[in-house]
Amino acid sequence: MSINVGKGGAMRMRLETRTAAALAIMAMLGLSSMAACSKIGELKGKMTFKDANEAYQAKNYVKAAQLYEETLQNNPDLTQVYFFLGNSYDNQYKPGVKTAENDQMLTKAVQNYTLAADKLTTDKPDDAKLKMLALQYLAAVYGADKADDPGKAEPVIQRMIQMDPGNPDNYVALARIYEDAGFYPEAEQMLLKAKEVKPSDSGVYMQLAGFYKNQDQFDKTIDALEQRAKLEPNNPEAFYMISTYYWDNAQHNVALKDAEKRDSVEKGLAAVDKALQIRPDYMEAMVYKGLLLRTQAPLEKDPAKQQALLKEADQLHDKAEDLRKKKAAGVGPSN
Repeated sequence: MSINVGKGGAMRMRLETRTAAALAIMAMLGLSSMAACSKIGELKGKMTFKDANEAYQAKNYVKAAQLYEETLQNNPDLTQVYFFLGNSYDNQYKPGVKTAENDQMLTKAVQNYTLAADKLTTDKPDDAKLKMLALQYLAAVYGADKADDPGKAEPVIQRMIQMDPGNPDNYVALARIYEDAGFYPEAEQMLLKAKEVKPSDSGVYMQLAGFYKNQDQFDKTIDALEQRAKLEPNNPEAFYMISTYYWDNAQHNVALKDAEKRDSVEKGLAAVDKALQIRPDYMEAMVYKGLLLRTQAPLEKDPAKQQALLKEADQLHDKAEDLRKKKAAGVGPSN
């Protein structure tokens, strides 16, 4: 089969070819221009980011926020900027000041912390740290001294737990929200979970003790404090703390019978003696031992023993007072 194009067809083909080539070149030039603009935007974004960081480090948060906003306009792919932008607005917020402008600072902080938490990935260690920081600061924004919205803080802390399930601090933070809201079983569950993920963290046992104290669960309070003391056998404060709880129970729990009160005093004395054995100049422990002895004295039937206990309590008071004066004068141990 022969194909006869002819002169008109050949000319038309040449025109079409030239037009297609011209369009292709224009398209390539357009892409090159877009790429160049993109590169310029990236460069400007990085330069503005550097200036913004300098303002941020100088605590000029107004200027920093302006520059971070400009950075994102030039290069929205710099996702780290959202955290610093949010924090710049956060630092401009003044707790207790009720103005629309001040509230706007907090709103912008929330927006940018949220964007940072959503856009940053966990692929890179630095980005993962910044993502967690964004969540932590976002949860703090919803705290009592700022937005005071624990309902919005809860899902944020849940995300923190998902990101770092081995960190007991996140469970403790969630437990505090539940306790403040009156959800006591849920609060206890979170604290027990914190202990489960890091049983070697003595701070978790202190949190548990405080929770149980608030719930008037004395036995569980003491159990938590004793678990903490087992983790810190050379820490006199751990045993001193136990003694204070035993004294408080013996002194203020009106439901106790004399035998129960005596038992509480004796256990408190055992704990405070352990503290003083570890640190003989422990002034606060001396004071509480004296208080325990004064609580014990009325429980004794023998007047001579009562007087002996009160005399020892007086001696401890005098010794503690002498240590206090020496410490105030800069003499002796500073701790």
